[in-house]
Amino acid sequence: MHDVRPVDPRVKFKRVVLKLSGEVLRGGKTGDAIDGATLERICRQVKAIHDLGVEMAVVIGGGNIFRGVLGEKRGVDRTTGDYMGMLATVINGMAIMDCLEKLGVTTRVQSAIPMNQVAEPFILRRAVRHLEKGRVVIFVAGTGNPYFSTDTTAALRASEIHAEVIMKATKVDGIYDKDPKKYPDAVKYEQISFIDALRQRLNVMDSTAFSLCLDNNIPIIVFDLNDPQAILKAVTGERVGTLVQG
Repeated sequence: MHDVRPVDPRVKFKRVVLKLSGEVLRGGKTGDAIDGATLERICRQVKAIHDLGVEMAVVIGGGNIFRGVLGEKRGVDRTTGDYMGMLATVINGMAIMDCLEKLGVTTRVQSAIPMNQVAEPFILRRAVRHLEKGRVVIFVAGTGNPYFSTDTTAALRASEIHAEVIMKATKVDGIYDKDPKKYPDAVKYEQISFIDALRQRLNVMDSTAFSLCLDNNIPIIVFDLNDPQAILKAVTGERVGTLVQG
């Protein structure tokens, strides 16, 4: 038997998947694909939640380095471009791993594409065991298949590990009926159903990811990563961002 980590009584969700887009790692001023200060800020938020006893998995995108869907515009075949994007997520995952471990958080990277020198292969039972032992698990290389987004990866992994919620970090403080950066009269949803979000074609997650969450009854909290307390509020059940559920 392993030692069970104490869980802070304020915690509402004990096992979560944090979905980060690759773009959140990009430096605003420096323009670097991975900005050191931004990376550390995100990892400190992850550590704060981990320290509450929450079992945390992270799914990271690769858009700051290469977006597969844009590959065709650059003359790259879609399938090849998607694999390039998957490899970009491995770079980001290793950066998060390195930063978290420097902060004293034990971490494991699991890749959907075998690359034994840099990451474990994705093995479900091993991933769950890591979570139970208090390690942060970072899932990289998407699903290992082209034509699937990292949003779908987050929905798939959350379903597999029986996560209680997906926390999707974005650059806005929730879901709006239209782009709040373009339209000052945009209305924010405090809560919305999967069906309504799909019907209104709200650009939150792709339809495959939504369908997985709907079928497996996994709620999604969409919040602004720039709010340093947002993840903490979400995990402890405070109202933050937009809640999407069945």
